[in-house]
Amino acid sequence: MPAPPRVDVLGVGISAVDPDTALDEIAHWVETRRRTYVCVTGVHGVMECRRDPVLRRIHNSSGLTVPDGMPMVWAGRRAGATWMRRVYGPDLMLAVLERAAEEGWSSFLYGGAEGVPELLGERLVGRIPGLKIVGAYSPPYRPLTAEESAAAVATINDSGADLVWVGLSTPKQELWMGEHRDRLDAPVLLGVGAAFDFHAGLKPQAPAWMQQRGLEWAYRLAKEPRRLWRRYLRNNPAYLARVALRPPRLQERALQE
Repeated sequence: MPAPPRVDVLGVGISAVDPDTALDEIAHWVETRRRTYVCVTGVHGVMECRRDPVLRRIHNSSGLTVPDGMPMVWAGRRAGATWMRRVYGPDLMLAVLERAAEEGWSSFLYGGAEGVPELLGERLVGRIPGLKIVGAYSPPYRPLTAEESAAAVATINDSGADLVWVGLSTPKQELWMGEHRDRLDAPVLLGVGAAFDFHAGLKPQAPAWMQQRGLEWAYRLAKEPRRLWRRYLRNNPAYLARVALRPPRLQERALQE
């Protein structure tokens, strides 16, 4: 199965996919035991990649870097990828887990505040019949010691998980996946950030009409102004200015550093 083309958005290769294509790609990896990872990316992720070449390399080396925000979809369509649709992290998580329940794949939940991955697992099992959650771990906010990191890797590997869901937010989750990809046996790692809190019932999601119009950032800012105002003030105007000077480009091959 050839990899989907990518759209170069300020040096970050956003996969030109829709939700069904993304789901089929991930299913193929699990079935063939291909070891890779998924980045779920919007304006915040692209702008963080501009500041950090290691983070940019991780995004561009992924199995998929899906368009989590409508600005990524608009960039793709501007570049000629008219088939692109938003692949929203929380929706992708549910779609993959529903397929996992059908196929018997198991999942490990890594991330979130203390107690969140366990609560998330309970909610997901109650929502999706037949779903297998084989482990959950909430890491401390500080960097793990070498011993703690090794223990976490051993726990995940011993669980036999096929999917490792990472809810650490950007850029922590992408850096974690880049660092741990070769140490984990699970075929697929997926960084889904706020999906942990959304599906655990701890935070509300923006209404569909706001998501479809690219206004989810405004909803989240209204809900968490003290945490998010610097992010949006710093990233959104800079993104618009830079993408006007460097239009997105569609290309068949992976981006080169």
